[in-house]
Amino acid sequence: MPLDPSFTGRVYPPDNAYAVSRAKIAEFADAIGDKNPLYRDPEAARAAGYPDVIAPPTFLTVVNLRAINVIVGDPELGLDYSRMVHGDQSFAHTRPVHAGDVIELTTHIDEIMARAGNDFITLRAEITDADGKPVCTTRAQLVVRGEGV
Repeated sequence: MPLDPSFTGRVYPPDNAYAVSRAKIAEFADAIGDKNPLYRDPEAARAAGYPDVIAPPTFLTVVNLRAINVIVGDPELGLDYSRMVHGDQSFAHTRPVHAGDVIELTTHIDEIMARAGNDFITLRAEITDADGKPVCTTRAQLVVRGEGV
């Protein structure tokens, strides 16, 4: 079943805030094999001008994935999760995420298109801190393989 193009332009407001912790940052850094002390040592982070340890640039995938799953899980969209692959991901940071941040995501469906028998959905998340100030814009493109592909 093709994706419903009428979903283009939909906006999904934040459903809950995510509190960024030192432990989650360290777990993520361990998972990607990055030993950067700015991700683990508060003193090193402060010496570099940050209020606390900072997160690796792709850390926001953890939070963004929850928002993406809400959208792809909507039965009215018509997305067959078993046929979905992740096509692309990008991050445009306004500032680094650090321990102590409380962030929220507003997610947008920017585009739905079909090409070569596959459906493509482009999602954008505007991530803000507790004061509503921008932290990062993420973009993800998901590809839903057609049945004959």
